[in-house]
Amino acid sequence: MTSRRMFFSTLAAAGFAPLAAETAKRGMRVLSTRPEDFEMPMEGFLSEVTPIEQFFVRSHHYTPKVDLASWRLAVEGEVGRTLSLSMDDLRKLPRVELVSVIECAGNGRSLYEPSIIGLQWEHGGVGNGRWAGVRLADVLKQAGLKPTARHILFDGADVPVGTMPKFQRTVPTAKALHPDTLLAYEMNGQALPVSHGFPLRLAVPGWGGDCWTKWVTRIQALDRDFEGFFMATGYRHPGKAVVPGTAVDPKLMKPVESLHIKSVIAAPLEGAVLGTGPVTISGAAWSGDSPVASVEVSTDRGRTWKPARLSAALSRYSWRTFQLAWTPPEQGHYVLMARARDAAGNTQPFAPEWNPSGYLWNVVHQVLVEVAAAASAPKAPAAPATGTPNARYKAACIGCHEEDVIAQQRLTRAQWDRELTKMKNWGASVPDDARNELLDYLTSRFGYRPRR
Repeated sequence: MTSRRMFFSTLAAAGFAPLAAETAKRGMRVLSTRPEDFEMPMEGFLSEVTPIEQFFVRSHHYTPKVDLASWRLAVEGEVGRTLSLSMDDLRKLPRVELVSVIECAGNGRSLYEPSIIGLQWEHGGVGNGRWAGVRLADVLKQAGLKPTARHILFDGADVPVGTMPKFQRTVPTAKALHPDTLLAYEMNGQALPVSHGFPLRLAVPGWGGDCWTKWVTRIQALDRDFEGFFMATGYRHPGKAVVPGTAVDPKLMKPVESLHIKSVIAAPLEGAVLGTGPVTISGAAWSGDSPVASVEVSTDRGRTWKPARLSAALSRYSWRTFQLAWTPPEQGHYVLMARARDAAGNTQPFAPEWNPSGYLWNVVHQVLVEVAAAASAPKAPAAPATGTPNARYKAACIGCHEEDVIAQQRLTRAQWDRELTKMKNWGASVPDDARNELLDYLTSRFGYRPRR
């Protein structure tokens, strides 16, 4: 830990501009201020590489400040020799640069029905970055990785909130040794910003952002499965659709890994009133292990489809922006759709495959617009509900995070009951004699409601 002045001095000494440490987030949708969780605005989908000031941020714990002068990367476990590497040591290895999408596994969670607990990402829990660093395989080779290693565990400098489990994730050894899996120390041509993992983060192209551990300080090669919460319970998917609203035993699910094929229309925006002249429908498409091959757009509610013009791929893992020129035939109400396909033949579904944690949403995106004699901006969304917070609610629920995390939920009483149990286990003060009062308050103020 270090003072703000010393922190920037350290960056300057390393040749990093202060902008790299903390870039202002302009026009972001704030899901949580503590920890930091910011969603990219829709205009971000129009850039081939997402500007850092628009790049989404996902954090499970508070953002740490790391002193680069004393920072070391430990490599241990199933290796021939343990390592303690400085940034200078890492920079002696071959530098690799790669453009890749990183997407939060829960991106699109707010679109599921029935509603699901968690940060209510809409579309912008994703970004396309230019990452530079060293191959993880080169570091593991230097340590003499043993054949007995099955999984590689990553620890960061972030500290858990309350008694919440530490955020620790593993990737299988085969993926860790893939030449495109990086330990990144640069993002878009500058040092990693603090919110994005300074000084070092894991980059696992094609896989969900849950695998992209930030603020990495320790790598451990394991000869077994890791039983930490965020592997054995969190970030698991049943691998198939389940009956909406049902619970699934984590033991019957598998860790989230590869992303699904997906596209988003960024212009025009939902609710826009367009004029009768030509319109350009624009957005971005991305995938996981198999690259994007094509995007089709429909302007007549899916009756007919036209191929969109795709930008060149900056890498097999980058998103590709798309455009389609369209002149509305007449005034009226239109539903615009985009449907992407990857090189393996996978395409987007028209109906969601519900899963208990709301992961990997990739339903065909629909945008409703009106064509009129004169264009106008879309209407602003309704403001969230307000009210005087209940005293017991403030004492039990506001402390480790702000109310912004709670206000975005749309949960039934039974879901709030389960959430209170989880938070109590993670250190929240939930007295037994206050539980029903808290449930009444949470359900009445933040209970289930249809999406606007």
